[in-house]
Amino acid sequence: MSGSYYVYVYVDPRNYEEFYFGKGKGSRKDEHLFDKSDSLKVKRINEIKATGLKPIIRVIAKNLTESEAFLIEKTLLWKLGNLTTNVASGHFSDKFRPHNTMHMELSGFDFQNGIYYYNIGEGEHRSWDDFRKYGFISAGQGARWKDSLKGFQKGDIFSAYLKSHGFVGVGRILQVAKPIREVSIKGKPLLSHDLICQNMNDNINSDDLCEYVCLVEWLSSVERDEAKWVKKSGLYTTTHVRASLDAQLDTIEFIEKEFGLDIRALMK
Repeated sequence: MSGSYYVYVYVDPRNYEEFYFGKGKGSRKDEHLFDKSDSLKVKRINEIKATGLKPIIRVIAKNLTESEAFLIEKTLLWKLGNLTTNVASGHFSDKFRPHNTMHMELSGFDFQNGIYYYNIGEGEHRSWDDFRKYGFISAGQGARWKDSLKGFQKGDIFSAYLKSHGFVGVGRILQVAKPIREVSIKGKPLLSHDLICQNMNDNINSDDLCEYVCLVEWLSSVERDEAKWVKKSGLYTTTHVRASLDAQLDTIEFIEKEFGLDIRALMK
């Protein structure tokens, strides 16, 4: 549905730099020429006028609704970044990537956080008690298992499953998987802590075979003998290290009820 709004730009005729974007209707685009404030926009306009010139004012998009105009204006402002004299509005701000972040991957932009099942795989190389006490999870001793753990992204929510017991915790990934030799907790190398599992350093110098570790925040967790489970209930499990729970609505509901959490709200 079209509207009466438009988006416009002010261009400096001395070098053809775009220095201000706006949205409005009627004569709004011309009103800045009479602005008496001390804003950067007005200072730029006055500098142009002092040379005997006038800013070039052009409409970029027309026949817009106000919401459409806000979005187009915000897009142009984001693209030009600090090169404009605009004071950024809050409209649609949460939909745009923050400036100066191209060197990193950001949740919600470069990847979407998910809700996952995590299989602890307790044995000679890992212990639930260590995980719960120190705030980490791990997998490894082979490429397929470490690659699965490396699929976790910072901010993902997961429920930890302990074979023959049930679900024992819900956590949030704080740090993506790294070789265990590179992981520190509370200012000390993880392997220097008093771990129940004494074999986590196996294959420590092999990037393919060593144990990999994600640091986590436990949102809720229990001892192994308090694990949450109902036999023959259809709750989701798999032998994989990591699996999406997006389609496992009954399992998510069970976990939320048993651990007193609103997992979907935690994803927002």
